[in-house]
Amino acid sequence: MTKLKVSAAEMVAFARARIKEIETSDLIAMLDDPDVVIVDIRDVRERQRGHIPGSFHAPRGMIEFWVDPDSPYFKPIFGEDKTFVFHCASGWRSAITTATLQDMGFEAAHLKDGFSTWAEKGGPVEVPEPRTK
Repeated sequence: MTKLKVSAAEMVAFARARIKEIETSDLIAMLDDPDVVIVDIRDVRERQRGHIPGSFHAPRGMIEFWVDPDSPYFKPIFGEDKTFVFHCASGWRSAITTATLQDMGFEAAHLKDGFSTWAEKGGPVEVPEPRTK
């Protein structure tokens, strides 16, 4: 077995040390701010179990390409002058994502504890209707 030079937990810790983290209660208070875009980077299956109303879905595997204005996959929402807050389930993926985007020159923050504490802290959750074939 190959020994990793850096563990996933260490990568998260390194990222968290240099990015802006937002507490769940603070993001709940920002929900009605039109200058804040909440970006859900979870897998589509995770999102189908419930998501933050009004959040924009950007799968983790595409985020660097969607944010880069020179990419053929660029999404115009990321060119807007807004405050972007990324989240995943527990805050690990979004911490690494936010650090990566920061390295690219894109300003962003992330939801420290992810979606895992959202509902219990009083955050609204939208559950989409199941798709019918």
